[in-house]
Amino acid sequence: MKMKIPLDYVCVRSGLLCNRCQSLIDSGEVFEYEVEIIKVLLDLEETQFKELKDSIYHKAYKVDDLLILLVTSGPEMTQQKWIKIARILQDKLNMKVRVLEKTNSIKNSAVQLLSPARVLGVNTVWMPDGSVQYVIRVSRSERRLLPAEAQLLESALTKIHSTPVRIRVE
Repeated sequence: MKMKIPLDYVCVRSGLLCNRCQSLIDSGEVFEYEVEIIKVLLDLEETQFKELKDSIYHKAYKVDDLLILLVTSGPEMTQQKWIKIARILQDKLNMKVRVLEKTNSIKNSAVQLLSPARVLGVNTVWMPDGSVQYVIRVSRSERRLLPAEAQLLESALTKIHSTPVRIRVE
């Protein structure tokens, strides 16, 4: 068994995309830059991290020089192994990399993404037009622990959950 990915293994390996894979990229379901990321992950699975075989790759989001991978870990994958994989990806892609477990909970995503800064809480704000916005609260003393600028992190969480997210330092 291999790591589950949205594209065909042969297409990722060869760099030549079949019609199905090309249409996933054309429709924006998979970004062009994800092909390279998936290729690196498959190489790592073959060489160093056999545990990746039970994991699922969902999506990667680029926000400036921060790359966020959404995955579902297999039973043998540990946080430590993901950290090592993130470091390898950082060296190869020359950008900061964070690996997040895919979740529907904005709080869980925020806790993973903002670490080592602690999340005090998540507030739901109902806007006058009926839309919803989430405000993630972080302690002022931990602002310097954020892995990137608050605006970058807001935009990343907004993309991941397709709903507006703000970070408030208090």
